[in-house]
Amino acid sequence: MRFVVATLLATASFLSPINGFAESADVEATIKKVDMANLSLTLDDGKTYQASEEFNFEGLKAGVKVIVFYTEVDGKRVINDLDIVQ
Repeated sequence: MRFVVATLLATASFLSPINGFAESADVEATIKKVDMANLSLTLDDGKTYQASEEFNFEGLKAGVKVIVFYTEVDGKRVINDLDIVQ
């Protein structure tokens, strides 16, 4: 029984870092470029953030300050949510 519990704990601790890769992050920056053809935003931090096809670009243009909530998937920053900073 102890062996089973130890094995389960070892497996859980080994796999727990994988969960960290799927966590959401956020960044507050100013929009540098809006590319609706490629569904992406480039911020003044120099990074590009990918939007989904359903993403609403209304009100977004260069110079607008935003908070972008994103998840990194296959090396791309995919936008989960976006708030315009007033």
